[in-house]
Amino acid sequence: QVQLVESGGGLVQPGGSLRLSCAASRFTFSSSVMSWYRQAPGKQRELVAKITSYDSTNYADSVKGRFTISRDNAKNTVYLQMNNLNPEDTAVYYCNAKQLGFNYWGQGTQVTVSS
Repeated sequence: QVQLVESGGGLVQPGGSLRLSCAASRFTFSSSVMSWYRQAPGKQRELVAKITSYDSTNYADSVKGRFTISRDNAKNTVYLQMNNLNPEDTAVYYCNAKQLGFNYWGQGTQVTVSS
């Protein structure tokens, strides 16, 4: 079965940085569209960033200029570099993969931004 495993979450102070990783297995990673979503308490899950199989990217307005999504096809891994974090970024962050019309999800990793 397709498996996506997120890592890199944790507690960080406002203004700090984190890098999230999502490792994929049993999956044709290089031809997939990879995304990061997040869900804060009491809110719907929202798209944070997306990267296509040809490395085109887009971002939510709230994170543009602060977050960067990238992928390493040789390692079957997608990353989310998060800089200048603020408390509004606190959420569970989920990795998503889309290929041939199918969506796959990781279990999520908690990011908490607090002083």
